Amino acid sequence: MTLNNDDDLERLKEIGRICARAVQMMGAALEPGMTTAELDAIGRRLLEEAGARSAPELSYDFPGATCISVNEEVAHGIPGPRVIAAGDLVNIDVSAEKNGFFSDTGASFAVPPVKPQIERLCRDGKRAMWVGLNEVRSGRPLAAIGNAIGSFAKKNRYTLVTNLASHGVGRSLHEEPGEIATWPDKHEKRRMEEGMVFTVEPFLSLGAHWAESGDDAWTLYSEPRAPTVQYEHTVVVTRNGPKVLTLPDGV
Repeated sequence: MTLNNDDDLERLKEIGRICARAVQMMGAALEPGMTTAELDAIGRRLLEEAGARSAPELSYDFPGATCISVNEEVAHGIPGPRVIAAGDLVNIDVSAEKNGFFSDTGASFAVPPVKPQIERLCRDGKRAMWVGLNEVRSGRPLAAIGNAIGSFAKKNRYTLVTNLASHGVGRSLHEEPGEIATWPDKHEKRRMEEGMVFTVEPFLSLGAHWAESGDDAWTLYSEPRAPTVQYEHTVVVTRNGPKVLTLPDGV
């Protein structure tokens, strides 16, 4: 969507904070021995207490309030009986709706003890996201986001999953301006406009280039199999840079 008034901005800020807090609290609760269904239940409770509804359930009948992907699962993992173990890499992706407005955010968490290589991957996954966010400014080419992330990944010897893109969000979970590559895309000719609302969410990996389907209708797996992280914020484009909507209170 493209924002055109302050009331809409305030509603987007509210649902952004709700989603951000859910990711923050779910990450804090993460521990070996719990199931992904138990972790999802925490997210559901936080959303419901804030008067929000799960966007994947609302929009796509997804079988869970949040998407929780573990290790080889790169995105859209279904919460269920899978037990989280020490050393696992867990991605928590929360999107929700309140008062007709949607937001989307996510982060990856390594369950201790953490190997140095995975610790660096998590650190650099956040850095890759912010490298992309720092390109957000009205009048700039949309391709600048993917070009900057691509340069960062190449310099630091990572790969990027190139079939999971950022996207417009606001009045629905996926909307205009449509998909936005978080990798270099020579075909991207659009420019960022004041008030545009979209996500920035690179998938940084130790070798994967693609996300492929598995046995169910939702879960996507890294191809080739390799540790992969995703960090995501919802932002509004302004002439002064990105206005990040999905920071938890106090950040």
